[in-house]
Amino acid sequence: MSTTTPPRELLVAHGVSTWFPVGRSGWRPRMLRAVDQVDLAIREGEVLALVGESGSGKTTLGRTLLRLVEPTAGRITFDGRELTGMPGAELRALRRQMQVVFQDPLASLDPRMSVGEIVGEGLALHRVGTRAERAARVAEVLQLVGLEASFAQRFPHALSGGQRQRVGIARALALAPRFILADEAVSSLDVSVQAQILRVLADLRTRLGLTMLFITHNLGVVRMMADRVAVMYLGRLVEVGPTAQVFARPAHPYTRVLLASVPVPDPSVRAQWEPQPGEPASGVDRPTGCVFQSRCPSATPACATAQPALEEAGPDHRAACIRLHELRAPAAPFARP
Repeated sequence: MSTTTPPRELLVAHGVSTWFPVGRSGWRPRMLRAVDQVDLAIREGEVLALVGESGSGKTTLGRTLLRLVEPTAGRITFDGRELTGMPGAELRALRRQMQVVFQDPLASLDPRMSVGEIVGEGLALHRVGTRAERAARVAEVLQLVGLEASFAQRFPHALSGGQRQRVGIARALALAPRFILADEAVSSLDVSVQAQILRVLADLRTRLGLTMLFITHNLGVVRMMADRVAVMYLGRLVEVGPTAQVFARPAHPYTRVLLASVPVPDPSVRAQWEPQPGEPASGVDRPTGCVFQSRCPSATPACATAQPALEEAGPDHRAACIRLHELRAPAAPFARP
């Protein structure tokens, strides 16, 4: 009898927190808990989507995982090597395997550099190959993202938004990384261009075997791109599971709030999960207990004191709610893949 070996965990966070000082209250510093006690594993070869409202801590978590932002607490490992506390020179060498595609393709490209210089910058910094070999690699990755090699002579201002983002992806690919952080990589593009860039990323993931953390607020993109989805609210993960399962049977009330915001043509399906009014609580003056309890339609007095941990909600599916098994949502027909 054969068994399937589960994918290796490539990037793992253990109890990771990232807090920022935002002034003082008397003699005590006030802290913004942008990321708070996060446990997360990204498996080799998968696309994990990280979703949540603006201000939920998605970008801070992504950058903390790569130590672009220093964590306040916790441990981060990449391929079994601990990143937290790793010396600068060793971390720089390891970063060849970890690259970023940024949200704004224009702001992330130096207008004084040609496309060839931008894409080849990492190769030059890490002293990879000769000048001729670096030029050949630049042409190769430009073609991978659907641009002709002649684009190496152009400058960012002469490109469209979609072409600029292809250049940003090519820059990330130049060093042949194993992991890519795509931080709202299509949110600044119009819908037709978004579809093109998503097809490029999906094709590259298949061809190159990339592992990707895809940060987005667009749940339609999640359904298209991601194997699993992690839902974040006010610095904490509230649900993690396979995309199809989370969309069909969301286990946390906040996930249902997010899904209620997705346009659905069938009004009877929309009626299952109503959008919850109100704004998220402050990351500085956070509520006690469950971070979502001030907006949760199913909150009880116990939710104001208990801070739930992620618990099993199904196969490979976890959620953080003290009423998890009482409130399990019925399957939603529109969410089936």
